[in-house]
Parts: sequence; C-alpha cells; structure tokens
Amino acid sequence: MKTHSNQIDFTEGHIAKKMILFSWPIFLSNLLQASYQFVDALWVGNLLGASALGAVSISATVVFTILSFIIGLNGATLTVLSQRRGANDEEGLKDSLNAFVVVLGSLAIILGIVGFLLSGPILRFMGTPEDILPMAQAYLQINFVGILFLFGYNFIGTVLRAMGDSKTPIRFILLAVILNAILDPIFIHVFQLGIEGAAFATVISQGTAFLYGLLYSILKVGIPFQMPTLPERRYFIVLFKMGLPAGLSMMAISAGVLAIMTVVTSFGEQVVAGFGAAQRLDSLIMLPALTLGSAVNAMAGQNIGAKHWHRVNEIAKQAIILIVGVSLIISTIIFLGAETFVRMFVQDEETVAFGTMYVKTIAFFYPFLGVNFVLNGVARAAGAMLPVLVLNIVSFWILRYPLAALFSMWFGERGIAIGMGVSFVVSSVIAAGYYFLGNWRKMSEEVAEKTEKKEKESE
Repeated sequence: MKTHSNQIDFTEGHIAKKMILFSWPIFLSNLLQASYQFVDALWVGNLLGASALGAVSISATVVFTILSFIIGLNGATLTVLSQRRGANDEEGLKDSLNAFVVVLGSLAIILGIVGFLLSGPILRFMGTPEDILPMAQAYLQINFVGILFLFGYNFIGTVLRAMGDSKTPIRFILLAVILNAILDPIFIHVFQLGIEGAAFATVISQGTAFLYGLLYSILKVGIPFQMPTLPERRYFIVLFKMGLPAGLSMMAISAGVLAIMTVVTSFGEQVVAGFGAAQRLDSLIMLPALTLGSAVNAMAGQNIGAKHWHRVNEIAKQAIILIVGVSLIISTIIFLGAETFVRMFVQDEETVAFGTMYVKTIAFFYPFLGVNFVLNGVARAAGAMLPVLVLNIVSFWILRYPLAALFSMWFGERGIAIGMGVSFVVSSVIAAGYYFLGNWRKMSEEVAEKTEKKEKESE
C-alpha cells in the first residue's frame, strides 16, 4: 500500500502532540456526524412539531441499536488493522481488510432487511405512544433501507484511521452533512413528504458519501480494497474472536440506551420530545469521549503491534488529562446555555422544561464517561474485546438502566438524568480498576503469538 501524506506513525515522536494532531480531525468528523441528527432534529422539530421530533428520537435509538453490532465489529477493524500497520505486515493488512469487507457487508445487508420487517414490533415493544407510532415506523423503515450506506462510509473512515489518517474521512462526512442540510427542508417542506422526507434525505446523503469515499480511498489514498473473496478460515477466527465481543459490547451499550428510552416513554410525549432534544446536546458533550476513545484505540494499537508498552501507558495518561479538561469546558458551555439550545429544536413549554432540566442535571457527569471511553479504548487496542464487553454490560445493564429506572421512581422525570449520571461515575471507577489490575496486556501477547504461529504454519 502506498504511503499517504496524512498517515501518522504513532510508534515514535511526541505523544501529546501527535494525539492532538490525530484527534482534531476525528473530533471534527464526529461533530459532523452529530450534526446529522442535529440538523434532522432542527428541521423536523421546527417544521413538523414536537410529536415528529419524538418519533425521530425513538427511531434513531432503534437504528443505532440494530446497527451497533456491526459498528462494534467495525471497531475490531481498527484494532486489527492498526496492529498490522504497526508491525508493517502489508499482506496481513490486505487479507484482513478483505475479511472485514465480506463479513461486515453481509451482516449490514441482513440486519437492514430484518430491521425493516420488524420496525413496527420493535417500536411497540419500546412503548412508543400510538399518536407518533406511524411516523416513527415510516422514518425507521426508510433508514433501514439505506443502512448499508451508513455502514459503508463509516467503515472506510475507520480503515483510514487505522492507517494513521484521520483527515481524509472528514471529506466523506462533510459531503453527507451538506447534502442532508440541503435536502431536508426540500423533501420535508417543498415536496411535502413530512417525516419520510427527512429519512429520504438522510439515505441519499449517506449513499452519495459512501460512493465518493470508496472511489477516493482506492484511487487517491491507495487503500488495498479489492473484489471481495471468501476469506481463509484463520481470518474468520480472528475476526469473530475479536469482533464478536466488540459487536456484542456495542449492542450492550445501545440496547441499554433502548431500555432507558422505555423509561422515558412512560412519562409521555412531551418528555419523549424533550429527551430527544436533550440527546442532540448530549451527543455534542460526548464528542470528546468518542474522539479520544477512537484515537487511543488506533495509537495504542500501533504501539502494541510494535511492542512499545511504555508508550501505551503514556498514551492513556495523556488522553485522560486531555479528556477531563475538554469535557469540563464543553459541559460548562452546554449547562449555561441549556434552555437556549433546547429551544432551537422545539418551542412547547413542557418539552423545553424537561429538556433543560435533563441537560443541566447530567452535564458535569460526562468527564467520567470520557475516562471510561479512553481506558476501554486502550484495552480494545490490545485485543481485550471480551472483558470490554463485560464492562459495558455492567455499565449499561447492571448500572445505567436500573439506576435510571430506580431514580425516576424516586425523583420523577429528573431521576432519569440522575441515574444515568451516577452510572457514569461508577463505570469509570470500574474501567480504571480493570486498566490497572486486569490482564489486557497479556491478551495482546497471546494474540501476537498465535498469529505468528499460524503464519509460520501456512508458509
């Protein structure tokens, strides 16, 4: 594979400087991704009202839940390919990439079909209010039709980041966001398609970004994509040994969010809509955590592949310092402007009141979530996917959902935010415990030994 000028070697040089250089394009990419839902919510909330905003919020949660398994497997892509890159294994890189394309592409298609057919039952299971159920189902089904596009351009971005290139993916996401911002009001208002117009705008935008990203990465960057072929058995073993726990880990996270949504729906349409607006702001607060979690995964992965353990520990330390500082700044801004930000999406007074209260209550808990993302990112880079799965199950099912449900019984609507915030704190303590006392370092050594043994046997 030819070297691209945007690719960074993390196995040498100043860690903090390279972390910032590598992270800011990922942050911008994540910001653009978040703006996707942000723009949808703005147009839907202002043109179609609070009920439509609630329908989009519930549907978006379902899409993320169904897609999360593939996103988790996609995270295994980052780990495997960054380690191959760090070890300068070009052939292993090419074969691993082919295996991911075949397996993840097939799963995306299957889940898209299943999700389309089961949209109604899923929404009813969540307790979606009957008044907004038809809108939610229509929006959800159209999104499932285009789920392969959403997966595709995110997958290409992940491959590029594993190579140390965090800048190029911005091109694809920016294209999708701009198209979506233009098409949303046209499809919703001009063509009078309502909530279905918002969904069509999303699918068309993502499809265009996927095709552009695929052509650009092959022709300009030189990523070794090829016509998919059935991978060797050993790649399936590696893929599912690392990818299956990663996929289930993401599914545990998103299913936990889905479960929390069932608590929210029990309080009625205004709370659902307010929670939807608050979630858009939540996504902005979470951006630094998502960014550094992804950056640390790639950076630590390269150094683990090169066996530079002293740099892995320094990466974790520098990332935690950075995430706590940045999260506090963003949380302060969101807290001070909470009502103004919520009113950007909806004007109903009850909806605004809940959204404002939720954001102010949970805002300063997010630095703890950032610590969780960073430390789990290092563990994933070492191949410790199963322990991270266990940590996420504990975080969302033993802590977050029960605490949100319990505190909502004690404190009403405010309890949803309190329960989630408390779970952030406890989860970060558990993640720190695993980082310092767990066996994730040993796991990376075992994976490397098995890989070398299989390569020798195949020669």
